[in-house]
Amino acid sequence: MRVAVIGAGAIGAVVASASAEAGHDVVVCVRTPFKSLEIIREDVALVVRAQIATVAPGPYADVVFVAVKAIDVASTAPHLAVLCGPETLTVAILNGLDQAERVAPHVPAHAGPVAPAIAYIASELISPGRVKHISGHLLVVPEIYAEVVGAALGAAMNVRAANDMVTASWEKLLGNLVANPITALTLRHMDVMRSPGIPELGRNILVEACAVGRAEGAKLQDNQVDLVLERLGKFGPETGNSMLYDRLAGRPTEHQFLTGEVVRRATEHGIAVPVNEALLALLEAQQPGAD
Repeated sequence: MRVAVIGAGAIGAVVASASAEAGHDVVVCVRTPFKSLEIIREDVALVVRAQIATVAPGPYADVVFVAVKAIDVASTAPHLAVLCGPETLTVAILNGLDQAERVAPHVPAHAGPVAPAIAYIASELISPGRVKHISGHLLVVPEIYAEVVGAALGAAMNVRAANDMVTASWEKLLGNLVANPITALTLRHMDVMRSPGIPELGRNILVEACAVGRAEGAKLQDNQVDLVLERLGKFGPETGNSMLYDRLAGRPTEHQFLTGEVVRRATEHGIAVPVNEALLALLEAQQPGAD
């Protein structure tokens, strides 16, 4: 199987590694050139058997994984134009909501379907071509595409089939709505979730967001808030997240696709979300170049 991964960041590198371990022909399309891709697990660096390219090479791929930041989706169009044919499955691994809908406009009209995907992978981009994989091997995709995605990733990745991607996307988003803004604003890793007052702040964020998610059709559990806070409270000082790493590196963050999306949809439904609105204002103010 020919597999392409667009993006060699925290998620893309882990996906490329899994596909290479499965024995596939893997090409990794990147913006910053480097000679080889390394995955670091338990202080051991392994070189991923993959071609690294700044310009996507032909022929068409069987499966293309788009694993870039939400703010960079448009930049994938030149790669997609070369890699996506009528039989190609494009898998959009993005934070936030409507993953497939955000990638689809950049896929050629003659290409195959675009599937949304949700990653539960904790990893950190150390430098171009070097990614530390901390934990997690789960990718959630629609049931109709699970077999193909599973074959592309092999035994190194757990591919879970979902028959309700709206709910699955909101379940993942809820964790990001708490962890990403709080770590980015405090410049602390996930152990900040055990600091005084932070769990209560997280609860207020989640109560508002759950109301919006349910209005959007997500079938969230009655104890969803408790489940999210319990999971986030288990992470230690070695674990961060994408928004924290972006802030530390002086890069723009994805806050508009996380907190911003909740605020926008809350407005559409007439739901008050003052805590999320306050977080959005703070996140916007700390962006590079903000007045």
